[in-house]
Amino acid sequence: MEASMDWEQIFATRASRIKASEIRELLKLLDQPDIISFAGGIPDPALFPAEEFKAAFADIFRDGKQDAALQYSVSEGYAPLRVWIAQEMAKVGVPCSAENILITSGSQQALDYLGKLFLSPGDTALVTWPTYLGALGAFNAYEPRYDRLDDRSNRSADHYREAVAAAGGRIKFAYASVDFANPTGETLNRTSRNNMLDLAEELDIAIIEDAAYQSLRFDGEAIPPILALEIERKGDIEATRTLYCGTFSKTLAPGLRVGWVCAAQPVISQLVLMKQASDLHSSTINQMAIADVAAKGFDQQVKKICAAYRARRDQMLAALDAEMPEGVTWTRPEGGMFIWLTLPEHIDGADLLALSLKTQKVAFVPGRAFFADGSGGNNIRLSFSLADEATIGEGVKRLGALLRQAIQ
Repeated sequence: MEASMDWEQIFATRASRIKASEIRELLKLLDQPDIISFAGGIPDPALFPAEEFKAAFADIFRDGKQDAALQYSVSEGYAPLRVWIAQEMAKVGVPCSAENILITSGSQQALDYLGKLFLSPGDTALVTWPTYLGALGAFNAYEPRYDRLDDRSNRSADHYREAVAAAGGRIKFAYASVDFANPTGETLNRTSRNNMLDLAEELDIAIIEDAAYQSLRFDGEAIPPILALEIERKGDIEATRTLYCGTFSKTLAPGLRVGWVCAAQPVISQLVLMKQASDLHSSTINQMAIADVAAKGFDQQVKKICAAYRARRDQMLAALDAEMPEGVTWTRPEGGMFIWLTLPEHIDGADLLALSLKTQKVAFVPGRAFFADGSGGNNIRLSFSLADEATIGEGVKRLGALLRQAIQ
């Protein structure tokens, strides 16, 4: 028998930067009925507008739209959906037109495209510490280096310039999940958003604003997106450097894979060319269904899911208050899907997960995956979106017992 081919010798160098997602692997645990999972940031399917989608898909075939729905389409995306998104963007302070919108196959594809568009090997991406691990996965393939974007560290533009001068390449963008961030649940306040704009202007770089959770606000006052704050400064979206990434995955249906980028037209035009070269266009029929369901009841759907997730967040915070031992701290998010726990420094989240799965049957995501430098081992992320309130109480109780034992 001939020896099998050594594929690794002909893989591109970027292939070594592509790693398996810890969360995608943990999602396999959902099939095990005895596991209480706080791992994936997964919307509850019981809250999907299933009947509305059933009607929307039926209407496409009943109303003679099936030819367009099943045919190739334009790379920019389904025009009525782009118009609806532009109208929604205006409601949050981003006046724009459909020409400023590109439909992508989920916002994850948007992050991949933006990494491809901006990053050459050795360039620097500024990211929060921790940050969304899907963004790191998307950017890693384009072989960047990372530097820490943290408003609280008071790093100056000169600091970043000096670091890049030593390492080579250029700084290309700052990336942040700004509302109820994945993984921490924290929100950048208005001052921090303006500070990020100031830094980006001084460095002459782009800002990638990940707004996946913006609609999931339970408490407090909404803060304008960074793109809206920049338009206040510049007066016109065409003068902005911020690229806003949105998605329907957290509000309507993740399985349909519909997201978007909102930005100045020169960037959208370049992304359209990238879309043409990649997958031609996102699923037309899915875009049509999303457009129909969103136009008829987006606000009602958001109100429904926020009420459900608020109750689950409240239950998890109450359970943490009751069950966590001294030395453990956590965030108190105003929305979203996540709570971030910081453990005593000697406890490693990955080791704790292995022990938890074996003894307590509770899953969560270890924190190290969210740090570009692999630090943060004494953190874990809990998601409250999928479990019901009774399950949340039981799972946190088990986790508290495990941590009390580990801290001793």
